[in-house]
Order: sequence, then C-alpha cells, then structure tokens
Amino acid sequence: MKRAKKLYILLGVLVLACVATFILTRMEEQKEQIKTSGETILSLDPSSVTGLSWQYDEESLSFHKDESWLYDEDDSFPVSEDKINELLGVFENLGAAFTIEDVEDYGQYGLDEPICTIDIEAGEDSYEIELGDFSQMDSQRYLSLGDGNVYLVTSDPMELYEVTLKDMIDNDTVPALENVSRITVEGVDDYTITYDEDSTESPCEDDVYFTTLSGSTLPLDTYRVESYLDVLESLDLTDYMTYNADEVFLESYGLDDPELSLTVDYSYEDEDGQEVSDSFSFSLSRSPEDRAAAEEAEAEAEEAEEPEEEDEDAQQIPAYLRVGDSQIIYQISQEKFEALIEASRDDLRHTEVFTADFAQVTGIDISLEGEDYSMVCEQAQDGEEEALWLCDEQEFNVTALQSAIEGLRSSSFTQEEPASDAKEEISLSLYLDNQDFPLIDLAFYRYDGNDCLAVVDGVPTSLVSRSDVVELIEAVNAIVLS
Repeated sequence: MKRAKKLYILLGVLVLACVATFILTRMEEQKEQIKTSGETILSLDPSSVTGLSWQYDEESLSFHKDESWLYDEDDSFPVSEDKINELLGVFENLGAAFTIEDVEDYGQYGLDEPICTIDIEAGEDSYEIELGDFSQMDSQRYLSLGDGNVYLVTSDPMELYEVTLKDMIDNDTVPALENVSRITVEGVDDYTITYDEDSTESPCEDDVYFTTLSGSTLPLDTYRVESYLDVLESLDLTDYMTYNADEVFLESYGLDDPELSLTVDYSYEDEDGQEVSDSFSFSLSRSPEDRAAAEEAEAEAEEAEEPEEEDEDAQQIPAYLRVGDSQIIYQISQEKFEALIEASRDDLRHTEVFTADFAQVTGIDISLEGEDYSMVCEQAQDGEEEALWLCDEQEFNVTALQSAIEGLRSSSFTQEEPASDAKEEISLSLYLDNQDFPLIDLAFYRYDGNDCLAVVDGVPTSLVSRSDVVELIEAVNAIVLS
C-alpha cells in the first residue's frame, strides 16, 4: 500500500508539473507573439537626416549635416557623402521577416546589451536603432526600434556599420584616363608627351605618343605609355597618412619637393553626350631620410660599377602620394612607387632598335667585314603564301634574319658619338614600302666587351647587347655564305 501511495503522489506531482508548464507556456505565448511580418518597419528619407551617430564595441562615430556632412570631432575631416548615404540607405525601406511583439526578455535576442546602437536625427524626429544577435537559423539580425517589439530584419545594418573613421573619408580617385591628349612630367625628367594619331613622325604605325629630344621628335612606345596609365588608374587610394596636410606634413613626407610630379590632360563624354576636358595630377616621393639613403646606395653601386643587388627580404620602403592640391596624403607600396617613378623619356621609349613592321621591308643592303650584300623581297603574288627573298638571285629563308633584326633591343639610351677608333660591326640599310620612311639606316659599333653602340639614321641612339649584334651577324653569314 505504501508503495502504491508513493506512486500516486509522484503521479500527482507529474500532473501538476505538466499543468504548470502548459499554463506557463500559454502565458509566454500571450506575452510574446511571433508572427510572420514582411512589412516595412522603417521608411526613412536620407535627404531629411541631419544627424547620424553609432557605437559598436569601442568604436563611436558621429556626424552632422550643415549643407554638407561634417565629422563632429573635426570639421576639417573630408566626409564621404556617398558613404553616409550608403549607411542611411539601409533604413530607407527596412523590412522585417518576423515581428516579436510584447517582448519582456530582450536578452534572449542580444538586445539587453546591443552589439551596435544607431542614433538618427531627421528634422523633429529621432530614432534609436539597436542591433542584437544574428540568428544563425534565419541568417538575419534581431533589431529593436524601441517600440516594444523585436524584429528579425531582412537586411543586416551591421554589414555597413562595422566601419572605422578611415572608412568614412572622401578619398581622392583616379579618373578613367582613356582619351589622353597630353602628359606633363617633372622631376625624374622634365618633358611633355603629346597624343597625335595622325602623326607621320614614326615608322611604327602604332605610335601615337610623341615628345622631343634635342629638338627632334621622339616617338614613344604606345604599349609602355598606356601600361603606365593603367598602373595609375589602378591605384587604391585608401591608406591615408593625414587628411589635413600642411607644410610640416609635406616636408616630412618629401612632398614639398617631390621626386615626380605628373599631369594628365584628358577628355570624357558627360551624361548629355558632350565632350568635357579635364586634367588629373599627382606628386610622388619618399621621405627625405629614405630618399637620401636610396640615392646614397645607388651612388655607391654606380661607383663600384656594379648593379645594385635586390634583397627580397629587405624592408619595404613606403612612398607617399598626393593628388593635385588635396589635403590628403596617401601611403603607397614600394612596388607602386617603383612603377610610377619610371616616367622618364627613356622609361617610355621603344626598346626595339627597328620599330617598323618588317612586312614593309622590300630590300636590305648590308655591309659586313668590308663586304657588301644586297637582298631583295619579291612580294607574294596571288596564290602564294609568303614573299620570296633573294640574295645574289639565290632564294633564302628570311625568318632568322628577321628575328635577329627585330630582336635588337636597347639596354640603355645614349647620345654618345662612336669613338673615332670604334669598329663598325655591321650596318644595314632597310628599304620600306612606307611613303614617310622609305629608308632606315642601322649601324652598330663596338663599344666595349658587352655592348655595341646603335646609330639609327646617323643619330646615336642606345647601347645594344653585343650578343644581339653577333646573332644578327650570324644570321647574315648563314645567308651569304650558304
């Protein structure tokens, strides 16, 4: 009997517990009603907002609008209006997937200690928006507007508001430099590049960029010029050192006397289809200390007549860039600096000694070791695959000779005249089917054990590796001695 009595008592306790749980559950359901929403819970016009501040973790930022947006702690900080509009845009039409009404325990949603609190002033209205936990099940954020409800929102504001002051700056940008008419370079070299697609100053049909050298027109390598502009366009100007550069900052970053200043004049088509002319300029330098150390190392390497060795493990030396008269100074990598500083005439010239299209060559006169040779090209006729080359009326394959001529590359440029006793290794007169350049003369003089001096149309041009000249000589000998 005692055992049965105990069972009845335990059974009664269990029944009471179930009833209590049922009642408690019903009470909780009455307190917190979860319903599918899909409604817009906040519709805010960004243009009406005059104040925006938020705090998350230890980051606290606040901005106000006075014609333009200003940073509360420093009016000189250049605030990105686009970034402000992006932050406010999430509340322009904020929707909720679920609404939890009559909430009493905000802690279960992470809203007793919100991860982020956003305050917005819009005229006479103000909003305090609190962001709670992120629901892994629904991949949505719990949010409170202070109206007693908790919302599971379809757009997570935290994706935008987890930023620092650095993300709020109105960074300078590099425009699309497609229709360039002029480039002005100062520092590494002082000269001007002009664009002329109708020029007849080069035997290379692709040449459209020109400058002057010793009073003569100098064609530049289109690929090199446009590759340089591509590097400039790809600059990521986000790592700023200061946003309020004064003379002290300019001196400390070497920008009071920059190593390079460059201006690009260009044009673009506006929304109305009208052509608009504009210009973009920047200055570039290393700190005075880093610049002096680098110049000293270069001088020592030159004095020792040895190329400066690159140390892959060496510390990266930062460089600094300023766009126009902007008050922002950016830090860029050593790699970007090295790519941009190569803006001299020689950096952008053709390295090829012969720049014309070899397909235009109709004949070649060659002088080698006191002997003269003539080669002519009979153009391909209908049905023939390629032109026929003859030397002393004997047919030969021009491929090796063409490759040797096209492979003549300048290792450095010079206007130094050949020494009076310098030996002429080989000379060529190339006849072209080109109205503006019917003849191009190339001559190569021994310079030292490693290089030959290239003279183009009677003008000293560059040093060429002697091995390249030897390859040319061997290609000629293979034809004339066969």
